[in-house]
Parts: sequence; structure tokens; C-alpha cells
Amino acid sequence: MERPHTLLIHYDKGTPAIAKQIVKDLQGRDGPAKVDAMKKAIMLLLNGETLPQLLNTIVRFVLPSQDPMLQKLLLLYLEIIDIGKVDADADGGTMNEMYICQHLKNNLNNSNIYTRVATLRFICHLNDKHLDIIRELKSSVVGNLQHKHPYVRRNAILAVMTIYKLPQGQLLLVDAPETIQEVLSKEEDPSAKRSAFLMLSTCDQDRAINYLLSHVDSVSGWGELLQMVVLELIRKVLVSRMDKGEKETYIDIVKSLLNAPSTATAVAYECAGILVSLSSKPTDFIAAANTYCQLLRSQSDNNVKLIALDRLIELKSSHRDIMVDLTMDLLRALNCRNTDIQKKTLQIVLELITERNINGVVLMLKNEAFKTQGHGGEFKNNGKYRQMLIQAIRICALKFPKVASTVDDLLMDFSGDNNVASAIDMFHSVREIIEMNHEVRVSIITRVLDNLYRIRASRVCSCALWTIGEYCRSLDEVENGIATIKHCLGELPFLPVSEEGEDTDSSEKVQQKMNSVTVSSVLADASEPAFSDQGSLTWRNLRSFLLTGDFFLGAVVASTLTKLVLRLEGVQSSKVEVNKASTQAVLIMVSMLQLGQSPVLPHPIDNDSYDRIVVCIRLLCSTGDNVRKIWLQSCRQSFVKMLSEKQLRESEELDAKAQISHAQPDDLIHFDSLKTMKGRSQLELEDMTPDDEKLETGEFIKDGDGVNKLNRRIHQLTGFSDPVYAEAFVTVHRHDIVLDITIINRTKQTLQNFVMELIIKGGLEIVELKPVEDPQNNTLAPESNMEIKVKLMVVSTDTGVICGHVVYGTSNGEKTVVLSEICFDVGDYMSPAVCTDEAFRTLWAELEWKRKVDVDTEIQDEKEFLDHIIKLTNMKCLTAPLDGNCGFLTANLYAKSVFGEDALVNVSIEKKNNGRLGGSIKIKSKSQGIALGLSNKISLKQKGKGGN
Repeated sequence: MERPHTLLIHYDKGTPAIAKQIVKDLQGRDGPAKVDAMKKAIMLLLNGETLPQLLNTIVRFVLPSQDPMLQKLLLLYLEIIDIGKVDADADGGTMNEMYICQHLKNNLNNSNIYTRVATLRFICHLNDKHLDIIRELKSSVVGNLQHKHPYVRRNAILAVMTIYKLPQGQLLLVDAPETIQEVLSKEEDPSAKRSAFLMLSTCDQDRAINYLLSHVDSVSGWGELLQMVVLELIRKVLVSRMDKGEKETYIDIVKSLLNAPSTATAVAYECAGILVSLSSKPTDFIAAANTYCQLLRSQSDNNVKLIALDRLIELKSSHRDIMVDLTMDLLRALNCRNTDIQKKTLQIVLELITERNINGVVLMLKNEAFKTQGHGGEFKNNGKYRQMLIQAIRICALKFPKVASTVDDLLMDFSGDNNVASAIDMFHSVREIIEMNHEVRVSIITRVLDNLYRIRASRVCSCALWTIGEYCRSLDEVENGIATIKHCLGELPFLPVSEEGEDTDSSEKVQQKMNSVTVSSVLADASEPAFSDQGSLTWRNLRSFLLTGDFFLGAVVASTLTKLVLRLEGVQSSKVEVNKASTQAVLIMVSMLQLGQSPVLPHPIDNDSYDRIVVCIRLLCSTGDNVRKIWLQSCRQSFVKMLSEKQLRESEELDAKAQISHAQPDDLIHFDSLKTMKGRSQLELEDMTPDDEKLETGEFIKDGDGVNKLNRRIHQLTGFSDPVYAEAFVTVHRHDIVLDITIINRTKQTLQNFVMELIIKGGLEIVELKPVEDPQNNTLAPESNMEIKVKLMVVSTDTGVICGHVVYGTSNGEKTVVLSEICFDVGDYMSPAVCTDEAFRTLWAELEWKRKVDVDTEIQDEKEFLDHIIKLTNMKCLTAPLDGNCGFLTANLYAKSVFGEDALVNVSIEKKNNGRLGGSIKIKSKSQGIALGLSNKISLKQKGKGGN
């Protein structure tokens, strides 16, 4: 619809039979039938039908009716048809217009206030094409300004404002501002007063300013609607008028509204926005920040809280010092149980922590963490909130080492958390805190050893054991570490030695133990986590995990015992004690191997874990300085390197966000988007000489590949030998896709009735399709061209396909040319994004759609293949780059669609004996379209060198 209307309803187009039935019903005497006929007529008109003979019938049979519903539908009908263009050639065209004007004038003088108001609202929809009608009604409209009912007066003021804003409206109502000012001075109704002041501020700003300045003391007592109009006027005035004295006056009005005890929420929000955008005083910024914080505390609507947080983020970027003093007030927003609000609040607070407020912030975070323990199953996202709090505490401890000693007790309390992600985050935080602040190492190691038996997840146990093996240094710590692990493993052997005939009973006992608890871990390669606590875990948790067949944890136990025994050799002077500890460790490892080969377990020990445990046994039997150096130093050095690279990446991301790129005076200019190049067809580009290319691009393109870059966005729709050549220049921007289609008539004939029909399949929808220059011209002259613009909107992440054909007429009859397809896959809607490893694992467990693609490529280098997949999928690699070439590689990729949907990819590849790469690429997403689109694209284009 080109013109705005009050009513927009979809209705199937009618037939002549329906139109005749409508006329027949309107001519009858049945009131409900007339109402139904008017509704059908309005729906048909809204959907493109003309019904030219209907106006005479409506004037004769509906206009005189006193039915309120018919009168309301009549006004809608008159709004839809252009009554200013009543066909004068039609029978009674001029008389119909006279009847309509008289009818509207009678309505404006009707005793029924609702009839008057409906007519006044109808007048608000008239435009400059209806000046003749408005000229007849203006006196009646002005007369309604003195009506006794405020409902009528309010709408009469709006009608006067509509008439006055027309191009010739000031000539029709010369004294309208004076009249409205007089009405405003006497008006007592808040809504009518708001409408009058809005009319003055829109049509005569000086009068509105004079009225405002003369009533400064009473502004705070005005209604909310009128105050909003006042603030909008002040914003306009402060932007257009830079007089310092007047500016201070208006700022004072805003402050008075902000400080008034009865100020509405919307008014306070607007006042804060004006102070931030138009004032430069620190006190004004403080007042605005306090207002936003007050909205966070007082409003229950989560959308209001999110908007207030966005404003605080903007304020923080320019006035951080002011926001630092409000850090504790911001933390009160954590009481809201919305995850988005909690995440955004923590994001702001962590950027505002300083030496002054770090203790208060940590104390508040600790209290919130304790609350999450008390409400384990009450809130849906309690586990995610606890994980966010642990990450926030970790950042505080790393930024300010002095608080690390105050949070280690809290972190250890989460070692036995049912939420695996929270517990893993806790131990990752503990490892980083120990490495960054060695002073707290002793206290944290003591707490880890004391809480090892409480851990309920295998993956968390692995993290705890790695921490024990790396950071137990003194004699007491090493001995306590070995004793704690032995205590959690229990008595040896793990399976009782049964005599002949007792194997069945033994198997049943073991099976009962295995059925008492089910544990599975979250691995770094994004394997799915699960945890089911079906029985009570005793203090022998390591033994329980081993009896369920978790031999990956058994390999970790063996490695930890090996490190502790090797370190014991350096701190224990008695060789007897060292040999005793070594013998006990070897006995434990042999018992694990024996357990792994037992037939009563659901599955035997895997080869990797078996080889790892055997290596540990050999090391303890014959150790050397080189072996001790590798086990006691190299592992920790790799961890330190990983932390440094992680900090480097975080600092680079922060620097990239903080920097604003500006073009330098000597930078080369890209001319890719100039219309002169965009308008050229594929034929013209192929005929261009190198000199022509240089002339077009001006040698200004840095990579010297301007035309090739342009061709990648040009899709050829027909062949060069077709009588009609067509190509499309495609522009993709988030949800919008624009096709600039160039059509060339390559024949010597004139093509008549030229029509292009497009068919859209998949996740696309046509918004607009029209010729660029002359929409009425459907004829294509010989050897001429036509430009057609097609606007599309992405409605889903399914693969979108555009196909169609061109139909035209010649002297030999009608002909058709089929167009080639244009495909938009999911990669066009994806953009790289960043998330933490913990968030990646959580999403991997939550997302439902999963696809797997086997690696089949001609690329023989692992890193080169990974780069190829990253470029192909337009995703971000979350895995840190590794030096060297070890023959295998695993990496996590992450991206988000234009609709905010997550896309996760895990690449696991290894080099085979024949030199080719093998492995798999796993894809997970929330929607089926993303998973299928990525898997199909990778399957088709993963070959790289020789394949497409």
C-alpha cells in the first residue's frame, strides 16, 4: 500500500458476482447485511479491487443511515478511496462529493460525542489533495475546540494541527496557533492539554517556549504525557539553539523533573537521556547514572532493565570514573533471575573494578554464589548463573592478586557441584590463580586435597588431579597428595580374587557397584557431557569412577602418582620411603590394568589409557634426569605458555574493540562499489582491456584485483548465445539481499510485453521487484538494456534459491528464456563470533541438531585444511594455534547467524600412512537449516585443491 491507512486486512480478491452481491445487500433494508457488505467492500478495496460503481450506492443507501457501525465503516471506506479524486465524469460525481461534505459537517455538529470524534479522526487522515473538503469543514472543526467534553476537544486540537501542517493549511487556518494557545491557557484536562502543547511545539515553537518559560515552576506537577512533550521540545531547542543562558534554563527544567518525587519512569528515563546527550557537567552525568541505576532496582520489566544497562554501558565508555562509584548499585541488578541481565551486569561491573571497590565486589559475588548453592533446583538457569559468578570471581582474583586468598575457600566449595561446567570452571580458575599468584599455592593445594573426595564428576576429578600433580611441592604436600589419592581409590585389588565357582557372585557384586552410579565426562574435543547421580557417592569416588569403566581417569591417576613419586625423590632424603611410595604406585597401576582386562566390566580398557599407564609403570621402574625434567617441568611450561597466549588473545580483542579505525591520508581507496563498475555487464567486463580496467579502478585498489572481486558478486543468469542476456549483481547485508538485474536485448527486434517472473525457494522472501527507471515500460528496444531491482529478505537460515524465466513477445510469437539459479547458502548469513571453551562445551551439550561429515580432501597439511574449512564456513577458530607438526589436529569453530543462532563445528583430523588426511567434522546447531547447510557446503567444497 502506498498510502497509510487505519485498517489493513488481507482478503482474497473478489469476483464480479461478489461485487454485485455487495451492491444488492447495500440497497436492501437488512442492517446486519449492510454491515457485512461494507466489510467485504473495504477488504476488497484494501487488496487492490477498484469497485468503481460502489460509491453511488453507498451515498444513496449508507450515507443517510443512523447505524453507528455503518457510520464507522463509512468513514473507513471514505479513507480508503481518495474522495478528493471522485471521478467527475461519473454520474453524480460532483453531487456525491457535496453529499459527503454535508454528511461530515453534520457529524461534526452531532450531539453524539463518539460520532464527532470519529469524524475528527477521519479528518486527521486527510492530505493536501482534499483541500476543497477541508475548506468546507474547517469552521466546524474549530467550533469543536469549545466543546464541553475533553474527549472531543482533544481530537479537535489534533485535527486543527493536521490541517495547519498541510502545505496550504496556514492559509486555511491563519490564527490557529493563537486559538490553540488560548485553549491551552484555559484547558484543565491533561490529555487535551498535551495535545494543545504538542500542536504549539510542532507548528509554532516560539509560542510553546514562551508558555513553558512562563510556567516553569509548575512543570513538575504536569501530567506524564505533557511532560514527555515538554522534554521533546527541550531536546529540539537545545539542538538548534546554542545560547548558553537559555541552555542552562532548559537543563534546570530537566533537573527539576528528574528530582521530582512523583516523576514517572518514562519521564525520568528521557530526562537522563537529555542530560547525557546535551550536558557536559559531571554532576549531570552522575544524576543520569543514578537514574538508570534506580530503574534497574525499581522496574520489574526485564526489557526496561536491559535498556537501562545498555545506557550504562554507553555512559561507561565515556565517563568511567563516574561509573566506578556506582559499582555496588549495579550489582543489585543480580537479584533478577534473568540470565541476560545477570551476564550484562557482570560484564559492566568487571570493567569497573578498582583497588577501592574490589573487596566489596568480591564479597557481593561470594554472597551471590552462596545463594545459588541454597537454591539448587528452584531456578531454571541456576547452574549458568553460578558458572558466570565463578568466572567473574576468577577475573577479580587475576586482576587483583590480593583478593585471591579470600576466594579460594569459596571456589573449593564448588568442587562437588552437580553442575559439571561450574566445577570445571572452578578448577580452571584455581589453576590460573595458583600460576599467577604463588603466595596462595599452599592454601589452595591444601583445600584441593581436603575436597578431592567430594568431587562427583570424572572430568572435574581429572582437573583436580592435574592440579595436585603440578603444584604439590613440599614433602608434606607430596605425601598428603599420595595418601589422599590412595584413600579415594580404596583397598586393592579393585576386583576381589574369586575362587573357582565364585565368579558369578563376584560379577554380580561388581555390576551392582557399577549400576549404583553413572558418570560421564565433558571432554575438550566437545564430546557430550552427562551426569546421573543414582546413588550415594562415598568418599572413594575415584574407585567408583574406575568401576564404571572410566579408564581415562585411571590414566590421569597414574600420571599424577608418577609426578608425585618423582617429586618425592627430590624432597625425601630416605630412599626407603621413596621406594615404598613407588612400589605402592606401581601396584595401583597394575591393579587398574587388571581391572581393565576383567570380563565383568561393560567394556575393556582402551588402548590409549593402557599405553599411558604402562609408560608410567616403566618410568617408575627406571627414571632418569631427562625423564624427570619432562614430567616435572615441561608440562607446567606448556600450561604457562597456554595462559600467556590466552591473555595475549584477550588483550588483542580488547585493543581491537577499543581502537577506531581511521583512514590515513596516504591510504589507497577502494572503488569497488562505484556505480560505473556496478552497472557494467559481464559482456562489457570481458571486453575490457587492462588499460580500461586501470582507468576504471584508477589503480586505487590495494590488491589490484578490483574487477575479479567484482565478478565474484556477479551471477550470470542466461547464456551469451541467448537473445536476451541477463545477469544479477548481488549485495548481501545481514537480513537484506538486493539483486540489481541487468537485461540486454541482443537482437534487432523490439521485445513486447517483456516480463520477468522469479520463483523464491527456501529461506527468502521477495520484498520488492520493480524496474529502476520506468515502471510502465514493458517494451525492450533493439540492443537496449533494462535495469530491474529485486529486494529480498532472509526469513530463515535454510538455503535460499532464486530461479525464474523471462517471457517476451516478438513478431514470431511469445518466447521464454529460463534463468539460471542463484543459491544463497548458510555461509552468507553467518558471521564469526567468540565464546569461551566452557560456553562452547555447554552449547555443544544443549544444541539438538547434529551432523557429521567425513574428511575427504586433497589437502595434505592439517593446518592448511583447517584454514580452508574456516574460510569455507566463515567461522572463528577458538583453539589456540600450535607449533610444529604432530600428524593430528583438533579445533573448535564458532559462528552466529544473522538471527543470533549458534553454530558449532569440531574438526578432528589426522594424517594417514598414505599421506592423506582422515577424520571427521562434527556440526551442531539449534536449527536444522544451519546444520544441513554447513554439512552440505563442507561436503561439496572440502576437497580444496582439485575439487570444488
